[in-house]
Amino acid sequence: MSSYVLKSFAVGNGFPTLKIGFKLVAGLSLALFGLYLVVALYAQQQIAFALLVLLVLSSAGYVYLSRRTYAHRYAYPAVAGMGVFVIFPLLYTVSIGFTNYSASNLLDLERVQAYHLSQTYQSDAGRFPFRLHAEGDRYRLRLDTPDGQLSTEPFIPDGDKLLTLAPESQVEAADALTMRDVIKLRGALSDLRLQLPDGDELRLSGLREFAARKPVYSLQEDGSLVDNRSGERLTINYDEGFYQRADGERVPPGFVVGIGWDNYLKVVTDPSIRGPFLEIFVWTLVFAGGTVAFTLAVGLVLASLLQWDLIRGKALYRTLLILPYAVPAFISILVFKGLFNQNLGEINLVLQNLFGISPDWFSDPAMARTMILVVNTWLGYPYMMLLCTGLLQSIPQDLYEASAMDGARPLDNLLRITLPLIIKPLTPLLIASFAFNFNNFVLITLLTGGSPDIIGASTPAGTTDLLVSYTYRIAFQDSGQNFGLAAAIATMIFLLVGGLSLLKMRLGKMEI
Repeated sequence: MSSYVLKSFAVGNGFPTLKIGFKLVAGLSLALFGLYLVVALYAQQQIAFALLVLLVLSSAGYVYLSRRTYAHRYAYPAVAGMGVFVIFPLLYTVSIGFTNYSASNLLDLERVQAYHLSQTYQSDAGRFPFRLHAEGDRYRLRLDTPDGQLSTEPFIPDGDKLLTLAPESQVEAADALTMRDVIKLRGALSDLRLQLPDGDELRLSGLREFAARKPVYSLQEDGSLVDNRSGERLTINYDEGFYQRADGERVPPGFVVGIGWDNYLKVVTDPSIRGPFLEIFVWTLVFAGGTVAFTLAVGLVLASLLQWDLIRGKALYRTLLILPYAVPAFISILVFKGLFNQNLGEINLVLQNLFGISPDWFSDPAMARTMILVVNTWLGYPYMMLLCTGLLQSIPQDLYEASAMDGARPLDNLLRITLPLIIKPLTPLLIASFAFNFNNFVLITLLTGGSPDIIGASTPAGTTDLLVSYTYRIAFQDSGQNFGLAAAIATMIFLLVGGLSLLKMRLGKMEI
């Protein structure tokens, strides 16, 4: 490989051209930047991301510098992008599903230990008022203690410092800075640690005094912590990812540990999760399948009507019927949310005046689901109409003329000619529409937010939630923010959607 690289850089009399030199500099710059990212991510303990950058960097170097992979260099950016933005997030999500990662278990064990060891409490050594004096570009602290006045050496307030207090003669009060100046330096003073002659440490307490503080916990050789106030020992519970007291009480924050298949088993065995999950799963299938069926039916009918020779102004009709597809979805959803308002919406106003009914669109589960299907059909039929219009134009008119001579009705033409000829080319698009609506997060979030809620669920779950919105609410709206459980459900969604899509392809006899 090295001989090939040297030959590729050498032209003419053996000197690289300006173009090749520029490529060499650019490549080395990108390599150095990538190595910097690897080191920075590793220093931040982001091991997975560091390995990802290292893998992309090394594979890119091999592809672009090796003669064997010369033909693959043009496809590499697409493959690398798929790996970074599709495969890696998928694998990362799957891995999180096997942990207890949540709002209460965010850190690793080392950071949890550091947090506990940084906790302090006020000891019996007391609180001492202080004065701050400026001495050029430096400052001196003076404290009044029962043993007399103590002061520090002149210091520059720039970060964490440990200053020793020693006796000193009285200083005129006029030399002390005003409270306004002290407030400006409060951040720097908070980082100071003052050590009394007897060894006790003082930290800033308020704006007028320092107080003696001691660490709450002491770290033992086995990793346990001892409470310096009571002598109680906190042991590590590796199963739950917490330090716990002798009576089993957990001491937050927790740390991330692997819990195996617990998140997946919880979905299956916990009734308060299994029930809502199955209900939401069935509704997701009904919603995705119903949306595909309704949008296809409406789109096919409208496309067939627009093919009728007796209709004038087809261009105008097509423009009007395509408008729902042209308007941004979030605008249409918010408009429908106002139209379906139970008290002030125009739809209930019309129904009340005509039939004397006023449905509870947002509080009744059946009506809420009906509303969602109506809105999504409105948003999706133009896409199906466009597809069907193009496919209908490819059907030979001789078939319809022959069926007319045989006395066939329009319904016979639809079922025996139109559908059989367009259903096969439509199948992959219908599968794509099903997969998209299976994860139609925007519609549910903007229209109902998943409401009304499912009674008895231990996780935030609504009767109009899809699996994707249900997962989002578990991860980001629940008070516990159980990312591990959400990742497990997201993995199950991926497997379900992939399995259903594969099954539909097999049933449709499509080649993968």
